[in-house]
Amino acid sequence: MTEISTRIIAAASLVCAIFCGLAALTSKARADSAPQPGIAMHGEPALPDGFDHLPYADPGALKGGRVSIGFLGAFDSLNPFNLKAGSTAQGLNGNVFETLMTRSLDEPFTLYGLIAKTIETDPERTHVTFRLDPRAHFSDGTPITSDDVRFTFELLKTKGRPQQRAAYSLIKSIETPDPWTVRYEIAAAGDREMPLTLALMPVLPRHAVDLAKFDDANLDVPIGSGPYKIAEVRPGERLILKRDPNYWGKDLPVRRGLFNFDEIDIEYFRDANSLFEAFAAGLLDFREETSPVRWTTAYDFPALRDHRDVKETLPVGGPKGMEGFVFNLRRPLFDDVRVREALGLMFDFEWINANLYSGLYKRTQSFFDESELASTGRPASAEERALLAPFPGVVRDDILEGRWRQPVTDGSGNDRTMPKRALALLEAAGYVLKDGRLMKGNEPLAFEIMVKDRSQERLALNYSDSLARIGVAAKVRLVDEVQYQRRRQKFDFDMMIGSWIASASPGNEQRSRWGSKSAGQEASFNLAGVKSPAVDALITALLAARTHEEFVTAVRAYDRVLLSGFYIVPLFHASDEWIAASAALERPRSLPHYGSPTGSSTLDTWWRKQP
Repeated sequence: MTEISTRIIAAASLVCAIFCGLAALTSKARADSAPQPGIAMHGEPALPDGFDHLPYADPGALKGGRVSIGFLGAFDSLNPFNLKAGSTAQGLNGNVFETLMTRSLDEPFTLYGLIAKTIETDPERTHVTFRLDPRAHFSDGTPITSDDVRFTFELLKTKGRPQQRAAYSLIKSIETPDPWTVRYEIAAAGDREMPLTLALMPVLPRHAVDLAKFDDANLDVPIGSGPYKIAEVRPGERLILKRDPNYWGKDLPVRRGLFNFDEIDIEYFRDANSLFEAFAAGLLDFREETSPVRWTTAYDFPALRDHRDVKETLPVGGPKGMEGFVFNLRRPLFDDVRVREALGLMFDFEWINANLYSGLYKRTQSFFDESELASTGRPASAEERALLAPFPGVVRDDILEGRWRQPVTDGSGNDRTMPKRALALLEAAGYVLKDGRLMKGNEPLAFEIMVKDRSQERLALNYSDSLARIGVAAKVRLVDEVQYQRRRQKFDFDMMIGSWIASASPGNEQRSRWGSKSAGQEASFNLAGVKSPAVDALITALLAARTHEEFVTAVRAYDRVLLSGFYIVPLFHASDEWIAASAALERPRSLPHYGSPTGSSTLDTWWRKQP
């Protein structure tokens, strides 16, 4: 048995002792639970049985009208479930396709019934049973049955996205004893998230899916069960969704006050400037701004001055996620953690934020920043240290003790402290500065930074200039979208900018992002190629946690391990969302506690005022 295997087994045993063993002390545990209308990852759902509507939806919202929204890019497919099927149009999930259950954005991770009226599982979550709502039907009127659920599961298990294939491979069996009942046996012991993962599976119509085309980019109009149907498609340019007057779920509590527009017009633009100009000209009703410079300087056009448009800053709840320059550990150049830390020291956030971004960003300190899940600024608890005990030395002392922060420069653009620290680390790693170049033997410290647009290019060029100050040759290469996606999926890059959205309940998606197995899976989100027994064990720990307190403990320990690996050079984030919209639109005054304050990219909580 290898050392790695021994350590993983030891860690798994410890996780079981800390978390799983608590089941014996739970007096309310039963062999099976009764069917329930909702399920929470930890604890109980916040909303009572028979609730009227979601807290951030307005049941009095007006129905009708049209909304026009713009996105960057293009599309050549209407299939969001297969990476091979091309670049998929926005706005299909939730509007056209539905899942068994749906998430409340007011809770960390709680699901309520949609296509499935109830969910049933045991205290250990080794199996889960869904009872379908007999009223549910597809847009062509065909009833949704357990046969459609089985068909979808088996299809996505073999041809779905990598994270779906990985998750569904952990299912031991699926049974459909009658048209309205689906039961899964779960093979992965200790994975308490799996019932919720299955509940978020979309349901596709068996009678209408062309298996021969499922792997291909095509624009055949799909049949779904959601509140909208596709009315018009202009390849790469426009998608129009129209409300289905026969939508089966319009009176469900999880749908009341949502999906209020009769028509959603989604237009695509090739560049950010064109998208902004379309909004300023009144061709679009809504815009989420991502450029701090544009937000502070460009929103002074007639429609805003005469109040036909409005702009506001809305708070974004939950962890802020992570974006940064990713080291591809599949390249031997980045094997040494001292090299990765040294290169990270040369990212001058203070100068970049002040000069490129109007000072509106904050430096990202954690993979779960601005939340209770973040480990930064607090020492590890005894429980965290117990989870980390099988991996001595994996977490740095300053990170373990909560003293570590991202480096801070003097903001001059010519800081001297960070280059000295970086060179000391690189010299310890065997590099020598010769004639202005860092060398290890006959090999220079040189690599390529792949970027996909001018915004990334500008940031990467600044970072490259900073690295050049210590003799590092970082060449920035701008590639087109097709080449970018191909190289990203095949991990054919030295460094690139990666982005990971964070939720208040990280779970199985972490395996695809940082788990050892995903490092070798093409198109996974493990861009860095991380293979760490400690990371694997702590993903297991957070999935096995039974209480919220245990979960927070595991995620903080996990955060410390990721930070100690210096797998990426963290960038920055905004704590708020910058939005501008037509004054003819209205939104609920109550915002969701987690995720985007707009509810979704197609404004599912908004409505059009009476003329």
